[in-house]
Amino acid sequence: MKEKEEKANTEELEGQVDTQEEEQQEEVGEEENETKAEPPSLEEQIGEAKDKYLRLYSEFENFRRRTAKERLELISTANRDLMSELLPVIDDLERAMAASEDDKEGKSFKEGVELIQNKLIKTLENKGLKKMGVKKGDKFDDEKHEAITQIPAEKKLAGKVVDVIEEGYYLGETVVRFAKVVVGAKQ
Repeated sequence: MKEKEEKANTEELEGQVDTQEEEQQEEVGEEENETKAEPPSLEEQIGEAKDKYLRLYSEFENFRRRTAKERLELISTANRDLMSELLPVIDDLERAMAASEDDKEGKSFKEGVELIQNKLIKTLENKGLKKMGVKKGDKFDDEKHEAITQIPAEKKLAGKVVDVIEEGYYLGETVVRFAKVVVGAKQ
């Protein structure tokens, strides 16, 4: 009986040892699987590097386009302040020309002023300055016109330009100065 008990104890101990060894082998197997899963394969690393490269390249291209657009815009409106300050000079030259139309004695002076005016206007037009060309009877547009006052007018001139006080100008497509106009009011 003792032998049977010893044999049963031995078998029991051997079973316990076997289960412990199996558990240890499973743990080692899991650790090996984890270590194998941790380092990404070379193909995955190449894929990640390509993705990162494409994203950086796209960001750089967007930056380059944006700065080129801003640069063009800056160049086209760089002289805006200068143009705005020169517009009153043009207005004064136009008034001088209008006032000297009746003067017969100062004909050569008038011609000289006219030449200077034309040269200044051509130079500014070459730099992108354009007149709006507002005239009597045009529909009032608050995007281009600045209403100085309203006066009672005929029905056909109601809501339209009755008189142009100062001409408006564009620099490229941007309004540099709004045309100052008198608008006809409905009676």
